[in-house]
Amino acid sequence: MAGKTDNRIGEYLRARRELLRPEDVGLQQHGRRRVPGLRREEMAMLAGISNEYYLRLEQGRDQHPSDQVLNGLARALQLDEDAAAYLKELAQPHERRRRRPPRLERVSSGVKHLLASWAETPAYVQGRNLDVLDSNPLAVALSPIFTPGVNLVRAAFLDPTVKDLYRDWEPLTAATVAGLRAQNGLDINDPQLQDLIGELSLKSDRFAKLWSRHDVRPKSSGSSFLNHPVVGPLDLKYEKLAVGAPGTGQLVVIYYADPGSPTADALALLASTAKA
Repeated sequence: MAGKTDNRIGEYLRARRELLRPEDVGLQQHGRRRVPGLRREEMAMLAGISNEYYLRLEQGRDQHPSDQVLNGLARALQLDEDAAAYLKELAQPHERRRRRPPRLERVSSGVKHLLASWAETPAYVQGRNLDVLDSNPLAVALSPIFTPGVNLVRAAFLDPTVKDLYRDWEPLTAATVAGLRAQNGLDINDPQLQDLIGELSLKSDRFAKLWSRHDVRPKSSGSSFLNHPVVGPLDLKYEKLAVGAPGTGQLVVIYYADPGSPTADALALLASTAKA
């Protein structure tokens, strides 16, 4: 049987199974359950496979099920498109790769000039593990966590000022963890990433709980709601665009407001203070 650290598909199935309740999938609950979520035999029934085969999958004795089985599992677990794609990725054979020494993440001069030219648009570049690699003055004025050198995941969970700044802190932290998994895919054995996960798992119960869910949700756009200490409430939108060489995982994150909105006026005021 595969070692625990290699049983990625089994860990994922167990985590997602424990998040579902019988009533979520149209089953009646009879009596008290000793553990949360669906039972293995219920999962097997919903996925259209035998109890014995489902047990083999969770135990890691079969890590490469067919597309038909994967589709049944995704349907039973009520996975969305991103999560179903991640499940199929987990089931692909993967070779062990030798760990390379960590490389310093660098932002190209062209991207640096681009950020600097956006005097009225907050923007920053994040790396593979959600480190801020570069930012413009308005991004830092928007939030100190966008200062180069800050790790956004660590800040979201350990910096108390972040909880005060973001009106949507709970959705923000959930999206951050799901985005971290999506950003790294199956390559979560990077030593720096492992150190980050270990640190936050010890220091933040919320991070440990969210990481154990195995949520995978890439976010290329969305909204963010702040209580800024200088200009007040901000209802911002953002877009994330890939930059740099393929495979670097670098994204430029751009914040903006609806034209003519109170947030647009507040952002313009903030921009004037950032220039001063």
